[in-house]
Amino acid sequence: MIIVTGGAGLIGSAVVEQLNRLGREDILIVDHLGHADKWRNLVPLHFLDYMEKDSFELLLDGNSLTGRLPGGKTIDAVIHLGACSATTEPDATYLIRNNFEYSRKLALTALAADARFIYASSAATYGDGEHGFVDDDGQIQMLRPMNMYGYSKQLFDLWALRHGVLDRIVGIKYFNVYGPNEQHKGEMRSLVLKAYEQIGATGSLRLFKSHRPEYGDGEQLRDFIYVKDAAAMTLHFLDKKTSNGIFNVGGGTTVSWNRLARAVFCAMERPVTIDYIDMPESIRDTYQYLTCADTVKIRAAGYSSPVTPVEEAVSDYIRNYLIPGKRLGD
Repeated sequence: MIIVTGGAGLIGSAVVEQLNRLGREDILIVDHLGHADKWRNLVPLHFLDYMEKDSFELLLDGNSLTGRLPGGKTIDAVIHLGACSATTEPDATYLIRNNFEYSRKLALTALAADARFIYASSAATYGDGEHGFVDDDGQIQMLRPMNMYGYSKQLFDLWALRHGVLDRIVGIKYFNVYGPNEQHKGEMRSLVLKAYEQIGATGSLRLFKSHRPEYGDGEQLRDFIYVKDAAAMTLHFLDKKTSNGIFNVGGGTTVSWNRLARAVFCAMERPVTIDYIDMPESIRDTYQYLTCADTVKIRAAGYSSPVTPVEEAVSDYIRNYLIPGKRLGD
C-alpha cells in the first residue's frame, strides 16, 4: 500500500492520478478537507481508503497505524505532501507542529516499516538565493529561509541530516508549482489561476511593481513547474531506492511574471492588459526576485523526461481544465 498525505491537494492529487495511470489503486489518502471544495479533487481518483489527518496522526502517536490499514496491508511507501504551505502564516507553533513534528513522526514510522519515504521540502528553504539553488545535502545548514514556512521545512531537512536518515529518504524541493486542482488554495493559488479569474472578471491583470532597480515591473523571475511534471518527478523516486537525499523539482529555467501573464492572456484569447501595482510593504523585505532550480542532481538520478514549456502547460491548464471546469482524472 502507498500512503499519500495531502492526497487531495494540488501535488498530492496529481501524484494519485499518475499512480492510477500506472495501475496503482492500493492507496490510502490522508488529508484535511475542511470547509473548502478540496474534496472535489478526490472524486475522479481511485484509492482504497481515505483518512482525515487528525485521525491518522492519532494512529501514529499510538504506534497503531499498521494494525488499522485496510485489509491488513503493509506499507510499501509513504509520499508525504501534507503541510501548511502558506508563506504568510504567522503562527510559528502551528507550522512547527504541522510541518516538522508531524513529518518527523511519519518518517520514523515509514523507516520502522522499511517503507520508501518521499517528502515535500520546499524551495522556500533557499531564502533569497544567497547560497544558490543547488540541492546539495552538505549545504543545508548554510541556507537561511526568509519566512517561517520555509524554516519549518528547513527544520525537518536538518533533522533528517543530523539524525543520519537523509541518505535513506527523499526530500523534494518544489519550486513554483501550478496546474489543475489548486482552487482550494485561497491566496496561495498560482498566478495562472488568479490571472484567469481576474482577466475573466475585468479583462486585465494586476502584477506587482518591482522595488529593485535591476528588475523591471513584472520582470521578477520564478522557476515554474507544471503539476503534471512535478508529480512525474516525484514518482521517479518511488522505485529508485538508491537515489536518496534532497532533490530540486523545477523547470531549471526562469520565467518572468510578464511572460507567464502573456501565456494566460493567449490561452484565454484576450488582449494583454497589465496594470502594475505597488507591492505591500509587509512583504517587500521577504519577497524573492529570483528562483531557479538547479536540476543537475535529479537528471543524474535518471529523470530524463522534458519539462513542459510554460506556454504549453498554461494552455493545457486553462483550455482543458479551467474553462470546462474539470479536475485531474476527469
